[in-house]
Amino acid sequence: MQPPVSDDEAVEAAIEHKGQALTEDEQDDIHEHRKLRPLAVYEVIRREGVEELSRPTAGLWWSGLAAGLSIGFSVVAEGALHVALPDAPWRPLVENFGYAVGFLIVILARQQLFTEITLTAVLPIIYRPSRRKLLALARLWSVVFLANMAGTAMFAAACLTGLLLPEHILAGMLDVSRHLAELSPGEAFWRGIVAGWMIATLVWMLPSAETARSAVIVLMTYLIALFDLAHVVAGSMEIFMLVLAGELALLQALSGYILPMLCGNVIGGSALFALLAYGQVREELEVG
Repeated sequence: MQPPVSDDEAVEAAIEHKGQALTEDEQDDIHEHRKLRPLAVYEVIRREGVEELSRPTAGLWWSGLAAGLSIGFSVVAEGALHVALPDAPWRPLVENFGYAVGFLIVILARQQLFTEITLTAVLPIIYRPSRRKLLALARLWSVVFLANMAGTAMFAAACLTGLLLPEHILAGMLDVSRHLAELSPGEAFWRGIVAGWMIATLVWMLPSAETARSAVIVLMTYLIALFDLAHVVAGSMEIFMLVLAGELALLQALSGYILPMLCGNVIGGSALFALLAYGQVREELEVG
């Protein structure tokens, strides 16, 4: 009894029968343009997570600090667009494109952003949990988060000196920051869950994006800003600006904004998206 013929083999046989056999270059093109299976995407991200868990602490710190500084350009770009555009109902549709600037820098420069590793670093642990991996995750999360916070605080302080940016852009940045401060702690938490989910979705999409990586980053982060969601790293830049400007108390900033956003982002990226990502490939992993 002959083995069943797959659909791909049947198509190739039909083409060859008509005297139109594909060349090797054409077959290579077809292979390159096939969509990645969910298992392949999962494996790409899981291996990135394994590398992140094993990185030295000093490297994580400096990369996380660079990410915190870089993400500040999201607030700068938003502030610049805020003051340049007229006060019209459509202004947020354009202004929020500025939010993508810092994320483009951070992700394309491969800097360590806390909300990215809420997915990548968790997948290896879900796959094969161990005490050693949990300790490595705790080290990774704590170092990167603190470095991100230090970077955003430093960038906010530098901007408020008035030496780096024109006064009108600084005024726009403060206006954008006050908008985030209108959220209650509960709203910051729930919107943080959605933001964490969207960043995890962004990370999941990148392996398949190929030449459209920048477009994917811009789209997903633009939507986070447009929907008034709460991202703990970009949001901390805005909150620290208000603290250093004397408009918000430090304790209120930490307990009312940064902590709720942090918890929401972790739940959205790790507890929800990572578990669902693992669930859709679990049977294939077990077979493999």
